[in-house]
Amino acid sequence: MRAGLGALIGLGVTGLFLLSPQIDTELGLYLVAPFGASSVLLFAVPNSPLAQPWSAIVGNTVAAIVGVAVCLLVLDPVLRIALAVGLAVTATILCRAIHPPAGAVAMTAAMSPDAIADLGFRFALAPIAIGTAALVLLATIYARLTGRRYPFRQFDDPGNHATEDRNPTERLGLSEEELMSILERYSQSFNIGVEDLARLIGAAELQAATHSSGPLTAKDIMSSNLVTVDPRTALSDLADLFRRHRFTSLPVVGSDQTFLGVIFQMHLINQARADALRLDRGYAAALRRLLDRGREIPITAGDIMSVAGPRATTNTPIGALLPMMADGDTDAVPVIEYRKIVGIVTRTDLIAALARSAARGGGA
Repeated sequence: MRAGLGALIGLGVTGLFLLSPQIDTELGLYLVAPFGASSVLLFAVPNSPLAQPWSAIVGNTVAAIVGVAVCLLVLDPVLRIALAVGLAVTATILCRAIHPPAGAVAMTAAMSPDAIADLGFRFALAPIAIGTAALVLLATIYARLTGRRYPFRQFDDPGNHATEDRNPTERLGLSEEELMSILERYSQSFNIGVEDLARLIGAAELQAATHSSGPLTAKDIMSSNLVTVDPRTALSDLADLFRRHRFTSLPVVGSDQTFLGVIFQMHLINQARADALRLDRGYAAALRRLLDRGREIPITAGDIMSVAGPRATTNTPIGALLPMMADGDTDAVPVIEYRKIVGIVTRTDLIAALARSAARGGGA
């Protein structure tokens, strides 16, 4: 649904931008069939190397140039079409801009001698380059709005913490050159990027670790004597609890102990940062007036708690907990039974359990 809606929006907006779905030989602004194929890649498989901006824009444009040149030079239609596509494939490979719809772009040019006679090499600029660039821009915006990543991350991009360190699951001890050599050895460099290969290897290693982590479950390692808070707990009381117990997280429960969410220390830091920004922007006077009239708006646990994080049950094996906390986004996983929290597994609990497992294995 996400991909289909993206293609609908992408082609719809691009069609409006290109003015007309019919051929306009004066301006060269019209839709062509290869844009449909490009939309499949850009919106359905945005992580593919074949869908990246360079591949899409340069690939389609180079293929258009080749197609126009062949169309102007070769009269026989069958030879013209075959030659245009074959040369376009070769040219896009040499430009490191493989994009499958580019073959259809060259074929479109070869099959449209009348339009090419009027447009000439302007066909490569409009509609091809302009239309493809519009689709790429819309795909970038749509991916960000729907929680996807496009263009894909490069191997040397910073990790989640905006430092030069890679994410923990991607610290494989393999260089970019070694990963690329693996892809080339198995002829997969056009199908998967180095960054994706690193993520897949990291995920496979974590999954393999679950096979050797023993029969321990969340029930065996969780903290069960919990300090919980009510969703109405004030921000100042939350800060006191974090200071007193040195927790990294606090579960939020209802009156019947039903689990509602969890608060991490970072939530308090983010709230403090937001308050500071709000004051810097001129809200201080308005806030003072509210306080003077006794109408202070309190911030409570229910306002800042997270409700969408990972959860476990008492029977969840610790191997399944590894990927939940490996990347540093989650400090603790609540353990839920019948909608009520019965424990919580912190990163410290997990490390201690793995250390004991390793020590027993070493002793054996």
